[in-house]
Amino acid sequence: MLLCTVRDCRLPLARAVDEGGRRLVCPRGHSFDVARSGYINLLQPQDRRSKQPGDTPKAVAARRRLHDLGVTRPLLNGIAELAKVSTSDIVLDAGCGDGFYLGSLVSQSCCEGHGVDISIPAVEAAARRYPPGEVAGRAAHDPGVAGYHPGVANYEWIVANADRFLPYADRSFSLGLSITGRMNAPEFRRVLRDDGRLLVALASPDDLIELRSRAGNPGRDRVPQALETFEPLFKLIGQSQVTTAADLDASAVQDVLFSIYRPLHSLPVEATRVTFSLALLLFRPA
Repeated sequence: MLLCTVRDCRLPLARAVDEGGRRLVCPRGHSFDVARSGYINLLQPQDRRSKQPGDTPKAVAARRRLHDLGVTRPLLNGIAELAKVSTSDIVLDAGCGDGFYLGSLVSQSCCEGHGVDISIPAVEAAARRYPPGEVAGRAAHDPGVAGYHPGVANYEWIVANADRFLPYADRSFSLGLSITGRMNAPEFRRVLRDDGRLLVALASPDDLIELRSRAGNPGRDRVPQALETFEPLFKLIGQSQVTTAADLDASAVQDVLFSIYRPLHSLPVEATRVTFSLALLLFRPA
């Protein structure tokens, strides 16, 4: 399913049997090592925008602490409700970050999950939290947790630039996810099956409104732009919004400021109530 990312190659990658599957090679001899934690780095030098692209270790750790607090759980539930992931799904999360959303959906349904992100620290964190080929998370093995399934959750984590190329064969996936991240419509269409679906999650105007209003950055409606981006290749079949709020102490607010790309880091850090809100769009290939 994986393709070589060396320029003008894009031939299938296969695990080198003689090395116990710790290396991937294509027919032209291009080689990629499998990291000790299990992820695969397919990022090419020309695909980097900086020496350390994507989320920093500090941002990855901040976002994970917020997930562990439970403040993003309602957002996950809203995504799960609209996506309706089943055991038979093969899911791609482009811009997967530390793997929270994909890892949680896969552990609940025991489908097959593939995450790609440009940040090595983020993908490393995802691979350690949700090891490839193993049951990950309490929901995957604890009957007392909602979403329990007795099977095995299958994960694969890749470092690559999803803005330019998704390193997978055509028509590989039944479900694609773009959660406040990648919006590469042509590549999503290429790798999604004709009967597949695509869930796009966008920050709503109310998202982090308490922090952005203090910074003088009013929220904007991103849905029209997303529809313009995807609708030539996809048809909108469902839409919803999920909103939650949490009373955060100063350290958690600091984590919010570190975990986002918006220029809010200069705000004074103090305990406050923070709103988290996503607009969810569900598409099918046109």
